[in-house]
Amino acid sequence: MAINSDVLVIGGGLAAVTAAVSAAREGADVRLVSHKASTLRQASGLIDALGYVPATEPAKPLRDGPPTAGRELDRDEWPDPEGPLADPFEGIERLPESHPYQVVGADALRDGLALFDDLAGDAYRGGHTDRNALVPTFGGAVKPTARYPAAAEAGLASDERPMLIVGFRSLTEYDARAFAGRLEAAGVPFDVAGAEVEFAEAFRADAKITRLAKALDHDEDIDGVPAREALAKAVAPHLHDVVDADGGVDRVERVGFPAFLGDDRGDEVRAELADRLGADVFEVPMGPPSLPGLRLEDRLFDALDAEGVRFETGNPVVGVESASDGRVEAVAVDRKGRTAPYGADAFVLATGGLVGKGLDSDREGVREPVFDLYVDQPDDRYEWFVDDAFGDQPYARFGVRPDERCRPTDADGEAQYENVFAAGGVVGGADAAREKSASGVSLATGLAAGRQAATEASQ
Repeated sequence: MAINSDVLVIGGGLAAVTAAVSAAREGADVRLVSHKASTLRQASGLIDALGYVPATEPAKPLRDGPPTAGRELDRDEWPDPEGPLADPFEGIERLPESHPYQVVGADALRDGLALFDDLAGDAYRGGHTDRNALVPTFGGAVKPTARYPAAAEAGLASDERPMLIVGFRSLTEYDARAFAGRLEAAGVPFDVAGAEVEFAEAFRADAKITRLAKALDHDEDIDGVPAREALAKAVAPHLHDVVDADGGVDRVERVGFPAFLGDDRGDEVRAELADRLGADVFEVPMGPPSLPGLRLEDRLFDALDAEGVRFETGNPVVGVESASDGRVEAVAVDRKGRTAPYGADAFVLATGGLVGKGLDSDREGVREPVFDLYVDQPDDRYEWFVDDAFGDQPYARFGVRPDERCRPTDADGEAQYENVFAAGGVVGGADAAREKSASGVSLATGLAAGRQAATEASQ
């Protein structure tokens, strides 16, 4: 016997949570099934809407034929992406017609961001305006983003107060001096210095970031000194490291750390450090392992509970169990080696793109493995990419192509199933990495797909 619900959402990332909550708020009985841990924990925790509009045509015409690897296209022939955009909504009209924002409309992005604000509450900033903020990341970039953790607020690049970036000698991947140098090279409007201090040496060499966060959460003793006090004492001698343009020495007014200043008690840790240092304290978003991503995941899955969405992880959906008259009746879920049918009136596919394994690829092509949906792609594999790593890579836009109701279409543009909807990275048409649009696409398509699925189920 099938396990039934009005709407079944397949996936566990931002798009899936958005779709599930959106459908639940329309009155649907919703279940969410995901295979692996959410990709949220691998992300920086920033919510990008649209930071750049990349060129889709080279500045000079290509030689004969489509963009193809091996043509040795001169990368200088490609114009730089337009941006960073101050207003993400202003750039939408210049995106390709097949872009998800063009399909679901700018209002879906606006409503998706509003839903995120509601779910994230006071843990996030940026909801007071449609404009992007510029947030430094430990990759050395100043990133345009629509929403950012409250813990990163004091580090905005538009703030002109002098800044100190702190790294740790035993954590070589966080090179504070190099980071400060990259910020200066980017032309930020403030003086900045980087300093490596001794603190993490008190922990095992292979200690995880979460271990350091827990030590600060609980203010554990380090050689007889509480962890927060020990960290403040290590940083204090560097508060005058910033040298201004005239050679003078400034006392910094804000201090940035890698994003591990506590897990459950981050606000408390930052407040105590700020008090001890006499400066605002902020976290710099970073790649995995990402505490901001883990915190966001916790908050969003708490929201699923609050909305009455039932969810389960570790069980992959392996295919369609039954379908008739152009509608899917049930999918097959692998539950520890035995498949079980999960039925629903409507389904939302939010399994991610090539990176998230929502799309499979091999020498034969790219395919969507759950519903076997059509994925638009060139027949010649050498047309999947171009030589210029920073050029318009065709593979970046691979994915299912939805209609105006977010239903994936076939090669003729017709909906493949009446009651299947798609959201997030599995939807093609966006070059999310170059656009800085991944979260926004997830929110916009997740909201649209969730609402459409709820409507379908109600009928």
